[in-house]
Amino acid sequence: MTSTLYFNGVVLTMDAANTCAQAVLTEGETIRAAGPEADLRAQMPAGTDEVDLQGQTLIPAFIDPHGHFPDPGFIRLFRVNLASAPSGDCPDIPTALDRLRAKAAETPAGEWVMGVLFDNTAIAEGRMPTRAELDSVSTGHPVWVIHASGHNGAANSLALARRGVNRDTPDPLGGRFGRDPETGALTGLIEGLSAMGEMGDTDFLIDRARFWAGFDSCRDEYLAHGVTYAQNAWATRQMLEHFASLPADRDPGYDLMLLPIGELEPELSLGPEALDWPGNPHFTLGPRKLFTDGAFQLQTAYLSAPYHKPVDPAHPCGMPYAEAAAHRAEVKKLHDLGFQIHCHCNGDAGAQMFIDAVAAALKANPRADHRHTIIHGQALRDGQLQQMAKLGITVSFFPAHVHFWGDRHYDTFLGPERAERISPCASAERYGVRYTIHNDASVTPTRPIHLAHCAVNRLTASGRRLGDAQRISALSALRAQTIDAAWQVFQEGTRGSIEPGKLADLAVLNRNPLEDLDRIETTKVTRTIRRGRTVWMQVQP
Repeated sequence: MTSTLYFNGVVLTMDAANTCAQAVLTEGETIRAAGPEADLRAQMPAGTDEVDLQGQTLIPAFIDPHGHFPDPGFIRLFRVNLASAPSGDCPDIPTALDRLRAKAAETPAGEWVMGVLFDNTAIAEGRMPTRAELDSVSTGHPVWVIHASGHNGAANSLALARRGVNRDTPDPLGGRFGRDPETGALTGLIEGLSAMGEMGDTDFLIDRARFWAGFDSCRDEYLAHGVTYAQNAWATRQMLEHFASLPADRDPGYDLMLLPIGELEPELSLGPEALDWPGNPHFTLGPRKLFTDGAFQLQTAYLSAPYHKPVDPAHPCGMPYAEAAAHRAEVKKLHDLGFQIHCHCNGDAGAQMFIDAVAAALKANPRADHRHTIIHGQALRDGQLQQMAKLGITVSFFPAHVHFWGDRHYDTFLGPERAERISPCASAERYGVRYTIHNDASVTPTRPIHLAHCAVNRLTASGRRLGDAQRISALSALRAQTIDAAWQVFQEGTRGSIEPGKLADLAVLNRNPLEDLDRIETTKVTRTIRRGRTVWMQVQP
């Protein structure tokens, strides 16, 4: 069994006391000890490998507490990236159409062409492409462009036909099909998960071979940024079957928590149609996932007061994705089955639906330490955080929004007052709500250092400081992506801090991110260790 001593650096353990150690000794896949270098040298076995940190900083490897692994790999390999600045370089719709045409030219007729990460609020025209524009790309390929948020998209005529949508198709609850206000003809716009159907799933068009190719690509990206544990936070049955195809004794080089769609239960777990899960130790079935609302960029996040500049007079506060009674029933079902629940709630009204549903479920069936979690919670009010503290509800915030969409929150979506407290991490600390922070890849790329910068410095893309009162410490930002992220999904006993007996998942940083907060973003991962083995190293110039 290989042992390794890491020494001559700063060790931020993220234990309960935030201990700073001199050295770490690992043995096989686990951590044997952390403490004074002399003590560890006295107990290390003969032949122990030694890694001189040369003054760098060693931390627990990052944990992604909410995202859609391996979707970034699917985008890189199989889809057309239409992201605009600051995350991409697609400035306008003609450029997007040209990129789609290039993809269609190399795609057999009849097969799908899919564009992703399109943002109507960042593109020059300020809108989604139309059916006619996408028909100009191809009439022999179904063409589908999904929004960066994953909550709407635009389709050409053939894609609409494949979806089974025509001008007489009624709008489903929580969704709608765009129509010309004068003629009623379909515009190509499809809004909401219920309307998009399988076209809104992150595994749309992904077969088994593409799945594993995308998995490998995404794994390599995450390891390069010091992330060794992540989530697929909207796992369809098809996605789960892809994961289940890995033999139980094979290590895929990455560890994941999978969140099945809540509506799949109890059939997914019970009865003759239950999923045949092989028990691979690297893939864990975790919380079940629900939704109450949509996205701020589309003004479908559900707010208690109208958007600052509403775009849809019929829905000035956005819209719920479910009726309150049906949502309460779904939460109670999952709660009574013993599952933890993660629920996407962007707006404060969407969050209140979930808070009320959890309160009702707990009243009918008290359950200690359930750790039901609000995902995003970007517009949570102080009173709601106080409710959450009493109910034991936790939250995973999305402070990358401050950088990528903060200026639009200030000017258009929420207005100055509400934008100042988007992703209110400091308020959560004040009221005793334990929280994590995430990137929601592929909505924004998994970059834990940049995410910490967003939470600590709260600077928009234009350089505006958005919400000085909601800034948190660098230590809090690191804990939110290490030990707190492990705790949020009941993994704190095995990962998330540098303590004896835990997995030896570690990351080496070129500098101490707790010093000089203005320079957090310049911090780089130079080495990633997974289960005691170095799996990525920075190439030296």
